[in-house]
Amino acid sequence: MLTSVEQLEDIYGKPNERSVRKEISFISEDYAAFILASPFVMLASAGEDGLDCSPKGDAMGFVRILDAHTLAIPDRPGNNRIDTLRNLVHDPRVALLFLVPGVGEMMRVNGRASIADDSELLASFSVNGKPPRTVILVHVESVYFHCSKAVVRSDLWNGEKHVDRSSLPSAGDMLKGVSDTTFDSDAYDRALPGRLKTDLY
Repeated sequence: MLTSVEQLEDIYGKPNERSVRKEISFISEDYAAFILASPFVMLASAGEDGLDCSPKGDAMGFVRILDAHTLAIPDRPGNNRIDTLRNLVHDPRVALLFLVPGVGEMMRVNGRASIADDSELLASFSVNGKPPRTVILVHVESVYFHCSKAVVRSDLWNGEKHVDRSSLPSAGDMLKGVSDTTFDSDAYDRALPGRLKTDLY
């Protein structure tokens, strides 16, 4: 087993010079274009209860660029586990990965986050008259684009290779699998489309 950076560098060598140069400490105009075009970001955090990587999605531009060093992310209704927010109370470090549909490159942001509940800020993120409960503010420490190799290898955006949802266990089936046998998975699945329409915001 490999246990040192030196062992890793013996295998991988030094980073490509361009891969280091592309990392900057602020949101440039080019990097901002990717963030504003993204409707989906993964947010990784760590805290006393462990690690978390949560998806955040909304209309393109839902992550707001307040300035070249600050992002604002509305926390929309979810399952109320608030794993990310619990972590941020103890450890502000976060890592973000922005995806843009149909585009191979991704945008990576690392920094430190805080949780805001200022009423004016919340109101500015309202959708259908419903503000988020909190907004995550990310102080940017590093930003860089990730090359498209992973997306190309996975053929992620190829619609012909998208998986038929019916070939996998439904949400109700998965809940039943970890619940008691009396759980009505069919009823849960029938009600799910309606809940998705009414509970998004």
